[in-house]
Amino acid sequence: MIRQAVILTLVLAVPALSPQDARPDLSFTDVAPGAGLTATTVFGGAKTKRYIVETTGGGVAFLDYDNDGWLDIFLANGSSFNGASATATNHLYRNNHDGTFTDVTRRAGLDKPGWGQGVCAGDYDNDGNTDLFVTYWGRNVLYRNNGDGTFTDVTEAAGLKKSRPRWGSGCAFLDYDRDGLLDLFVSNYVDFDLKTAPDPGSSNFCRYRGLAVNCGPRGLPGESNLLFRNMGHGRFGDVSEKAGIARARGYFGLGVLTSDFDNDGWPDIYVANDKTASLLFHNNRDGTFEETGVFAGCAYDADGKVTSGMGVAAADFDRDGWLDILKTNFSDESASFYHNTRDGLFVDAALQLGLGRSQKWVGWGCGFADFDNDGWPDIFVVNGHVFPELDGANLGLSFLQPKVVYRNVRGEYFEDVSARAGAAVTTLSAARGAAFGDFNNDGRLDIVINNMNDRPSLLRSEVRNRNHWILIRLEGVKSNRSAIGARVTCVTGKFRQIDEVRSGGSFFSQNDFRVHFGLGSATRIDLLEIRWPSGSVDRIPDCGVDQILNVKEGVGIVSKTP
Repeated sequence: MIRQAVILTLVLAVPALSPQDARPDLSFTDVAPGAGLTATTVFGGAKTKRYIVETTGGGVAFLDYDNDGWLDIFLANGSSFNGASATATNHLYRNNHDGTFTDVTRRAGLDKPGWGQGVCAGDYDNDGNTDLFVTYWGRNVLYRNNGDGTFTDVTEAAGLKKSRPRWGSGCAFLDYDRDGLLDLFVSNYVDFDLKTAPDPGSSNFCRYRGLAVNCGPRGLPGESNLLFRNMGHGRFGDVSEKAGIARARGYFGLGVLTSDFDNDGWPDIYVANDKTASLLFHNNRDGTFEETGVFAGCAYDADGKVTSGMGVAAADFDRDGWLDILKTNFSDESASFYHNTRDGLFVDAALQLGLGRSQKWVGWGCGFADFDNDGWPDIFVVNGHVFPELDGANLGLSFLQPKVVYRNVRGEYFEDVSARAGAAVTTLSAARGAAFGDFNNDGRLDIVINNMNDRPSLLRSEVRNRNHWILIRLEGVKSNRSAIGARVTCVTGKFRQIDEVRSGGSFFSQNDFRVHFGLGSATRIDLLEIRWPSGSVDRIPDCGVDQILNVKEGVGIVSKTP
């Protein structure tokens, strides 16, 4: 069947701020050193990067690995070619419930060296413990959570060890066939071999603004993505060809995002590609996918050009009941904001919504989060260039870059409030992965960031207002235990908000599984509706605010934490 692409133009007026919009600015404090997050993430050379493999990587996860109700932190670490990585490993930090963390990496069995890239989480064996999947340039690893504070590498036993090493990048667990078992999607970046890698400056693909720099991704062989179906009993089977995923070949896949974009109850998959058209795999509900990115309008930018896609996030920014897509890109490119116009189509509205003014930065980790709890999801993006050689070249660009935070103004446009958000935002870094969640359970969303060749950042939200909130942890019964793919609708008066439980997202990272809603001045929630992956629906009327709810499929609220 031949489909004709439809190009739409979305025109949005950007009104001036009215007095009621003069809310407290979004602000953050980096509490990482005092919290005990002190280990440096090693990733390639700090002053020069000879190969492209030194430029990516550094995912991070917010997860509750020990089921104590508090978010722990996992950081993927990398390597180098100059010996600086001799003691570099991934790191797991346990939350001490008092604003500090303890490094339990070695005790947990996660002290593996290598070129770590991304991380995603999910309870693949439905035993009640969150497992970890870590991607590498080399061989990916599935860590089974033993439930006693330790993890076991079960990659080979699970059928996930590939015949050849590959450059794994983004990943996400999802239940694409809704059988109650989590499947696994893995994007791959470049078919990179150090023995045949070209030298900096050796071709047009190895120069940037006159500088000799590392080569790629153009000029290097692209890769295809992988889909593994959970067969039960701890085993996965490669269904990439059968499901239609492998048909999209030769792409430079990075960030992975799974969501139900067409509201049909089945998870779709979006992949941000570097220097090639991004991909949208539409779930056909029969075990197969159709790649529809160009037709759907989310493969290119508003001018029909390819961009260097990095990180990805989803939210219903204007509360119209449909999930939109944010994608971060390279410098000289605007971020992409694909507004969902329903019927499976999107329009890149980044410029109209105010996201196109900062084109000096190279964007990586990103997320939607309602930092001020006003009921409208804001945007946070971390940045950092890929060429340290820019420093001292007098080109008006730097390797270390600031973060960017946008406040959502009533779903009409985004206001850049970065300059007023504090030193934690304006301080320069080479950031990569970013994860979003409430690490201190105070109802305000925080951010953990993996910085290249530096210690991590833990940005605690400092917004002070009287707005209310709700945080919801879901547990599947017929559905997968992690409830990945569940959609929550929160109704307060005339307002309806939606969000989903996701694995993966941002750039190579994992956000808090708990669903957060800012409620503004509402003091009661009229209705919480949970549409589970199994197809069942639970409705919880008349809920209190400012609390953490644990909700079990078919049972309802099983516990509350004020």
